Amino acid sequence: MQITKDSVVSIDYRLHLGDGKIIDESEAGDPLVYLHGYEEIVPGLEKALEGKKAGESLKVVVEPKDGYGEYDPDGVEEVPREDFPPDMELEAGGIVSATDEDGDDVEFLVKELRPKTVVIDFNDPMAGKTLHFEVTVREVRAATKEELEHGHAHGPGHEH
Repeated sequence: MQITKDSVVSIDYRLHLGDGKIIDESEAGDPLVYLHGYEEIVPGLEKALEGKKAGESLKVVVEPKDGYGEYDPDGVEEVPREDFPPDMELEAGGIVSATDEDGDDVEFLVKELRPKTVVIDFNDPMAGKTLHFEVTVREVRAATKEELEHGHAHGPGHEH
């Protein structure tokens, strides 16, 4: 079976940024399982996997626009220190979770601590980076009706 929209796909993958240093990979015997065509993986990788079959291996280079997006300088803000809870420990390089005015969870990077302000970055850490994937397709199957209704793959023991 070929990978098409509404397929459940299992892949082993390794990711580096062009230097060969692996920054993310699936665990041996624990492939990434996703529902194809539902933006569960970066668009450039999903497009490259279209039409592939179990057993196929490929190397895919994904440009920022088809990965995590271009780096947006407007995503960096300087915020008064008093906008953070007084007991919150902040450190440069740390990731902080917060709730925005819409009630959604957002994560941001603390770029710099200044005497009265904190410089934060809302860009994804992978924004602006070219991604180099090495992928092996392990399994391709048709999604179940329930998986299509829920918009994601269900593995063993899956619960909502």
